[in-house]
Amino acid sequence: MESVNRIKIEFSSLPANVSFARVAAGAFATQLDFTLNDIEELKVAVSEAVTNSIIHGYQNDPGKTIELSAEIRCETLVLAVEDRGIGIDDIEKALQPAYSTDPERMGLGFAFMQSFSDSLDVQSLPGKGTRVIMTKACRKEATPRQGH
Repeated sequence: MESVNRIKIEFSSLPANVSFARVAAGAFATQLDFTLNDIEELKVAVSEAVTNSIIHGYQNDPGKTIELSAEIRCETLVLAVEDRGIGIDDIEKALQPAYSTDPERMGLGFAFMQSFSDSLDVQSLPGKGTRVIMTKACRKEATPRQGH
């Protein structure tokens, strides 16, 4: 599949940047003919992925970097959030609803990401980091809009 458009943004692992990542992903997604509800769900999914990077991947260390990339391929949006944090030891376990390594957290981040995207791919190596890739297809007739 050939890419129509793509972005890549790096930002500090600060909680204040969760909302920045949400807005950036939402703005990029508006190039396709998603519903407002679809865009809101994508923004929540990105928020969850970035929050996981900050809290779990970097254990709240603000001196680290998170990368958000987005790409439009045909009528599909591909979003990726990547960190170079501690990684995930057991991805299958981490994907279970209500599982969290932090007892103060509800453990629903991956459940939201799965629910709000068509596919979720979690790639992680302990000590190397985690990459979360979410895809969302638009209606068949949708095409990227010019000038937005």
